Amino acid sequence: MPGVVQLPTGAWYDPIDPAAERPECRHGNPNVLTRDMPTSALSQGCSGQLAKVEVERLNQSPGEVMAFVPPAIVSGLEDT
Repeated sequence: MPGVVQLPTGAWYDPIDPAAERPECRHGNPNVLTRDMPTSALSQGCSGQLAKVEVERLNQSPGEVMAFVPPAIVSGLEDT
């Protein structure tokens, strides 16, 4: 429908630049678009179900999805 955007949920959070003030997610996690607040104290529902957005084409690759790459393991640390 014209003027409506549908964004499926279920992507793992995978920020392009985690240190950015408003990080973008290369894996498509919609939670980066809305505030992490419940709809009310009673319902605790997701406030992201209704949101105004502006959409623009990304004219470059967001890069390889890294959400499934395990973090580096640091060895040589001893329990203190």
